[in-house]
Amino acid sequence: METNCHEHGACDRYSKLFSEYNVHLNDEKVSAEVAHLIEKNRDKYDTPEVLNTLLGTVELTTLQVTDSQESVLKFVEKVNKFADAHPELPHLATVCVYPNFAKIVSESLEADKVEIACVSGGFPSSQTFLEIKTTETALAIHDGATEIDMVLSLGTFLSGDYETCADEIAELKAVCGERALKVILETGALQSAELIKKASLLSIYAGADFIKTSTGKISIAATPEAAYVMCQTIKEYHAKTGTWIGFKAAGGISTVKDAVDYYTIVCELLGEEYIKAGLFRIGTSRLANLLVQAITGTDEKPF
Repeated sequence: METNCHEHGACDRYSKLFSEYNVHLNDEKVSAEVAHLIEKNRDKYDTPEVLNTLLGTVELTTLQVTDSQESVLKFVEKVNKFADAHPELPHLATVCVYPNFAKIVSESLEADKVEIACVSGGFPSSQTFLEIKTTETALAIHDGATEIDMVLSLGTFLSGDYETCADEIAELKAVCGERALKVILETGALQSAELIKKASLLSIYAGADFIKTSTGKISIAATPEAAYVMCQTIKEYHAKTGTWIGFKAAGGISTVKDAVDYYTIVCELLGEEYIKAGLFRIGTSRLANLLVQAITGTDEKPF
């Protein structure tokens, strides 16, 4: 990997960070560990209680090129109607939209305790000027976004310029203030467990409140292996610092079985209290209806 640090100290700083953790992971070993963990534990989580919990982790998402003020308003109205019709079920965690729709969501969302997330910072490629990233983020927050999802600058990361990557995350976190910042690693583009772990560590130490698998805009999205590495990193960071970082799986999670698999990984590595604290999220546009159907035993498609 090419190394291109702005200053020698920056290289040393991140080399030191990575040396404090086991980043030299074997992909085949990780795959075997994940398969064993799921096979051994999955059945105990395939329960009605877990399905209810999973519904409460959903970040209902619309990130289409055809999104419009009208379509997003209808999208939010479905969330409102569902909350009114099913007060006995958990509320969704979040509604996730492009930044230009933050205002209409904030003005029309009536469901209690549902956050408003916006993808920001040149989503999904992160290929734009830092000034644009910070301005876009500030505008989204001004219009009502309560959470921000940004994409790690992958080209910069893969070239070894960790300082620039970390500075960008820190700048967007400064704009977010107390609002949660999720850093999307785009793990399918990173391709190896070692790079996923390094990207996780860099993002966490730069200020991420959550680390997130994917944008859903490339062919390889969330995988159990990526989730396993990211959750292991969160667990190790917590052991060192006492601080919990959130985890969001997103991209290609389209069946209840997929959701239970991810729940199994998170619960086994990070615990039930972690999930109860709202630190586990699933970004999806399809899964929510399937979870409602599985919970209610009907063909209902509220979203």
